[in-house]
Amino acid sequence: MDRNRTFSSKAALLAGSLAVLAVTACSGAAAPERVPPPPAPAVVVASASGFYVNPQTPAAAQVQQWQGEGRAADAADIRKIAEQPLPLWVTGDAAEAEAQTRDYVDRAVAAGQRPLLVAYNIPHRDCGSFSGGGAPDAEYYRDWVSAMAAGLAGRASTVILEPDAVPHELSGCVDGAVRDERYELLSEAIDTLTQAGASVYLDAGNPGFISDVDALSGALERSGVARADGFSLNVANFFTTDDSAEFGAAISERLGGASFVIDTSRNGLGPVGEAEIDGAPSFCNPPGRALGQAPTTETGRPLVDAYLWIKRPGESDGACRPGEPAAGQWYPEYALGLARRSAG
Repeated sequence: MDRNRTFSSKAALLAGSLAVLAVTACSGAAAPERVPPPPAPAVVVASASGFYVNPQTPAAAQVQQWQGEGRAADAADIRKIAEQPLPLWVTGDAAEAEAQTRDYVDRAVAAGQRPLLVAYNIPHRDCGSFSGGGAPDAEYYRDWVSAMAAGLAGRASTVILEPDAVPHELSGCVDGAVRDERYELLSEAIDTLTQAGASVYLDAGNPGFISDVDALSGALERSGVARADGFSLNVANFFTTDDSAEFGAAISERLGGASFVIDTSRNGLGPVGEAEIDGAPSFCNPPGRALGQAPTTETGRPLVDAYLWIKRPGESDGACRPGEPAAGQWYPEYALGLARRSAG
């Protein structure tokens, strides 16, 4: 790993702070549904983390709606989500990816905050599960990444690269030539996005997905992590921060001290123990969960660059049970439950 570049990128990240079947296979990371943005609230919120608090999220719109309906207590609970930095999950075709990215980064820069984005369009995404889809082929994906980079336009940002893509290289759902192509595509994406100003964290799943740290570290290396700023853990999952930090430290040791970030968006009460709940996998909208620690770059852990809300809490993991929204769609009842069970 190029530690000089890594440490300089970490410095940029910290400077910004100043202004999978879950238990069994994957995280259920879901790209948010693309909907017309709601009107911005009157007050633009800044996060102590330095990351951009986007006023145009479903959570922000829900606060406004419930305030207007006289549901003041519920609106106050959802404000716990709306007033935190939530990333843009970049999807769509190349033109959409560039436009989404440019608009989001423009607004973040104008607010004096650091944009946080998730690149989520790898071919064979989520192995056809609840968040299946992605680019149809390798050349399309290369063009798509280049379009996202054009939207970044050299501005300092943080990008989480392809949740679950590396663990799926080891799970058996992509293998042979497809797996080898994925190594190449992820490596190229790291180079393209870092050259466009991004600090890039390549996703490594969670402790309950691929738990073999030697195999996982090897796959990360083959996927170009040495040229990234590190890796991400627990995206769209529920493992505790302590468990994720311990798992990450073991991976980091095998990668020469690589840094990582942890998704704390919904891990306030940890994971559920069952593999299934009401006939659906327990990674998908499990009941009784809570928001985790708010985003911060002050983690108190030398290897952990930040705690981030990478999964946008309150957006569905998938239509796993009757009545549950499709992956990425706003799920107000679930959001309210997460918020009500959370401190603060």
